[in-house]
Amino acid sequence: MQDFADVVIVNASVHTMDPAEPHRLTDAIAVKDGRVAGLGREEVSRSIGPGTQVIDAAGGAVIPGINDAHLHFVSAAMAAFGYLRLDPAVAPDWPAVTALIDAAPAGEDGWVRAHGWDEAVLGTASGNLLDCRPGTPVVAFDSTGHQLMANREALKRAGITAATMDVDGGVVDRAADGSPTGLLQDGAMELLSRKMPPVPASVLRPALLALQQQLHALGITSLTEPGLGPASAGLMDGAGSTTALELLGDLAGSNELTLRITVLMLFAGTGGANAQAIEAGLRSGLAGAYLNRGVDPEQLRIAGVKIFADGIPRSGTAWMSEPYGKDCHHGSLVIQGATDEERVAELRRILALIDDAGLQAGVHATGDAATTVAVQAMAAARGSATNRHYVIHGAFSDTGTLAVMAGHGIGYSTNPLIRAEAGDMMRHVLGAERFSRHQPLRSAVEAGVRFNLASDAPVTSADWRRTVVAAVRRGTRSTPGNPDDPERITGLESLAAMTIHAAWQDHAEHFKGALVPGMAADLCMLSSPWPADQDIERLLDAEVRLTLSAGRVVHQSF
Repeated sequence: MQDFADVVIVNASVHTMDPAEPHRLTDAIAVKDGRVAGLGREEVSRSIGPGTQVIDAAGGAVIPGINDAHLHFVSAAMAAFGYLRLDPAVAPDWPAVTALIDAAPAGEDGWVRAHGWDEAVLGTASGNLLDCRPGTPVVAFDSTGHQLMANREALKRAGITAATMDVDGGVVDRAADGSPTGLLQDGAMELLSRKMPPVPASVLRPALLALQQQLHALGITSLTEPGLGPASAGLMDGAGSTTALELLGDLAGSNELTLRITVLMLFAGTGGANAQAIEAGLRSGLAGAYLNRGVDPEQLRIAGVKIFADGIPRSGTAWMSEPYGKDCHHGSLVIQGATDEERVAELRRILALIDDAGLQAGVHATGDAATTVAVQAMAAARGSATNRHYVIHGAFSDTGTLAVMAGHGIGYSTNPLIRAEAGDMMRHVLGAERFSRHQPLRSAVEAGVRFNLASDAPVTSADWRRTVVAAVRRGTRSTPGNPDDPERITGLESLAAMTIHAAWQDHAEHFKGALVPGMAADLCMLSSPWPADQDIERLLDAEVRLTLSAGRVVHQSF
């Protein structure tokens, strides 16, 4: 009896992203039982039976499902569907921000929670929300996840006063008299976040499902959630709690989770990470949260631990080898310790603990000095290549660090769209020459580093098409990008970085990331062919007409 395909797509331009044949194209693909069952018109035509769904791609590209290897799923869901939105499209200046907050209803817990303000667009944040909504606590998280603003009532409820001390790796912004302005940066965010009522599941669950559908409509089938756990109060909006981690398990158990999600645990926030906290977290057993729940690890798994080595340049908390910013300083590691040497030693102890546990470390490092010491610590770990530790964001003073990464199997996950959207501010903070070397993608290709491109949503849009354009053009809001920029990569190299290379980070390149027989039928069908690099902006107009996850239709627009 003929074993017919469930779905066949014909008249397509199928980019298989097969590592053995990187440029292989074919014109048809067959899907059976959630896996790719055949390629090419001749083979696929033989698998069409009376129950096969035949889809005509009309010449459109078929690509592997996009794997966003750094997307804050829980925080992005709350930003899109749970909080008052303050992004520049709806709040282009501080008076508009204040007006939206003044008009917003408080939640059932009495708080007004907002998200999305961008200092790069709005200008200095300090004090701008301090006096709004008297008597009602207000907290507004910025687009980077590294700052929040609170009004007087929120500060009062959290007990934050002029006597409140700064914390490791964090800043309490203060007026001339020492009183807090309401702006809290990096590790200091926890001073407020830990005092807020938790986000109820009745709000979070529908937000997660709504974002899942939105991501599928973009062609996204996999993502890495970079930080859920007991230290969630120190990351983004604080919503990525252990409860949220458990909720993902519930969605997987009820077959409502159609995204493939890899989770990094968070045992220390954006400031003050230390070996004691990491060791306690590893001993807690959280890493095995899904193991006895019947959850398919190809759908949902916990892979490792997220560590913040430093902050970000715009806050002056990135650790750079040369001075930068208005204060002309170097920044520092945000790891616990009184000196650079103590902090570096503590980072090494942290990495060794994660490595000895057989887990993956994803290390946030945005300064070149932080990146160098993080890579050195990973390289010193005995299981660096096996566990596939990787740098998140990353800045490099030369190609030497990239060579060490390639030699020790250390990965690199970075974000071209952040560079494009915040580039004008970063150029001002870092200087033109240093900014020109920011995100050295071509150098990473030539060094043999396994890197991927990710959104870091909700910091930027999860629309991967914009990320691809940003990687190819390397422009900013005010500049189109230099055609001779030596760090540009091609559109298809960008696609590989968001499919098969992202799967490598997940230890999953054996079952996803490429469209070859036997691999998962995670795919995305576009309304037009993949554009040439000189016309890469045409990708922005390509509609995602179909998304399959494990052969299941999760989005269709025809």
